Amino acid sequence: GSQSFIRLQKAVEDVLGKKYYLPVHQGRAAENIISNVYVKKGNIVPMNYHFTTAMAHITQYGGSMAELLYDEAYVVDSSHPFKGNMHIEKLEALIQQQPGNIPFIRMEASTNLIGGQPFSLQNLRDVRAIADKYKIKLVLDASLIGENAYLILKREPEFKSSSIGEIIKKMTELADLVYFSARKLSSSRGGGICTNNHALYKEMETLVPLFEGFLTYGGISIREIEAMTVGLYETLDETVISQSPSFIEYLVNALHEKGVPVIRPAGVLGAHIDAMQVCAHIPQTQYPAGALAAALFLVSGIRGMERGSISNQRDEAGNETYADMELVRLAVPRRVFTLSQIKYVEDRMTWLYQNRHLIGGLKFVYEPPVLRFFMGGLEPTSDWPQQLMAQFRKDFGDSL
Repeated sequence: GSQSFIRLQKAVEDVLGKKYYLPVHQGRAAENIISNVYVKKGNIVPMNYHFTTAMAHITQYGGSMAELLYDEAYVVDSSHPFKGNMHIEKLEALIQQQPGNIPFIRMEASTNLIGGQPFSLQNLRDVRAIADKYKIKLVLDASLIGENAYLILKREPEFKSSSIGEIIKKMTELADLVYFSARKLSSSRGGGICTNNHALYKEMETLVPLFEGFLTYGGISIREIEAMTVGLYETLDETVISQSPSFIEYLVNALHEKGVPVIRPAGVLGAHIDAMQVCAHIPQTQYPAGALAAALFLVSGIRGMERGSISNQRDEAGNETYADMELVRLAVPRRVFTLSQIKYVEDRMTWLYQNRHLIGGLKFVYEPPVLRFFMGGLEPTSDWPQQLMAQFRKDFGDSL
């Protein structure tokens, strides 16, 4: 037995409302186990949008994805409060076209690759109704469920008087399986899969010792198990959950006022710069989001995350698959940054936008076959980094 695991198991039940919990060392490990058990060759998994590692594991086991969003989701500057909503009509049409070929429906809270955009609780209810109608499992990626719940509290009138904990429970009770990355959900390392369905638990149970570790630690250290327990309970605290979205909203609005194209309304996880507009002179074949992230690092030391075509993967024939959006994510995790640091990001991103014509493209010089954005190597297509830094030194001097 493990007292630490028992405490974590109770936290999972208290916060996420699920009795059966399988520990894994991080979110992508949960995706591997779920895909291993349920995805067969030729299957299609409908979702509100893919995440990189979810896509990699689903395709690894022979499946594919169908991203079912309303058109509003791809509008950069919008007032729509829930751009992460799944398109209900498209979902039902796909199920009717693919009878027996859909192992589960996946909902991500919140949609990372289109700007951290949340879905509404009513939309999740509608997805659940379709899942029940066709007897299909609903899987919820709850890595950012706290922040999604916070935006439901602020944007969905039905829940304006609810607590964060009540909203989270309403979300998780609609899902057959809930999995998460603890780094995002509880500010710790680790992850997990949880359910109230004992049969589903038993279908996945044996893969935890195979891939992760024993059922009471799943490849997670005792320290991180204790940290995850504390972090899960902190997810119920609105003052903790609101800090990151508030800083993100500040940065999004500040950049918008300076004319920088940025995903609006502000979502969760980070501020997302629209590289398709900032680097409109760079063709998508030369990875504008990657180029913008590289340029920002050169002039600031700020490490943004490319969320565009570099984060995609090639098709089975080796052809490039271009992303729907080319974004640079400026992540703002909980309790990491001060407001002065956020203002520094604002300052340097504004200067870079004013000098965007100096940014050029990138090309791969080393490209791994899977998850290339982790380890791939790129180089500039010209001497544009030198030209950019020459202008930077002219404006700021060598002392910086």
